[in-house]
Amino acid sequence: MSLDNKVVRRQKLRWRIRTKISGTAQKPRLSVFRSNNDIYAQMIDDTTGTTLVSASSRQKGVTATAGNKVEKSILVGKELATKAKALGIDTCVFDRGGYLYHGRVKAVADGAREGGLVF
Repeated sequence: MSLDNKVVRRQKLRWRIRTKISGTAQKPRLSVFRSNNDIYAQMIDDTTGTTLVSASSRQKGVTATAGNKVEKSILVGKELATKAKALGIDTCVFDRGGYLYHGRVKAVADGAREGGLVF
């Protein structure tokens, strides 16, 4: 079974990024996963391997909002930032997950910055 070249390329990029960045409880890693229809973001403490906060475009507040995928990605970033602020987290490390920092991935980052996160 052979994998698609795009998938293999993204995985290699993802592993290369992950060797350089890591999250802690005070400064977690903001990880982004982009599927064809939805986008998912979570803040991860890599020292314990736990997810502290998560948000996705499948949540009720985001799916009820009409708009294209980039607009929903901005809402996901804002939602993640508000949940993180409630836990006392104000800084993070951004993990683009092997995707280009463009489009929906950039929109999540911009939404998180609008919500008050610093990275």
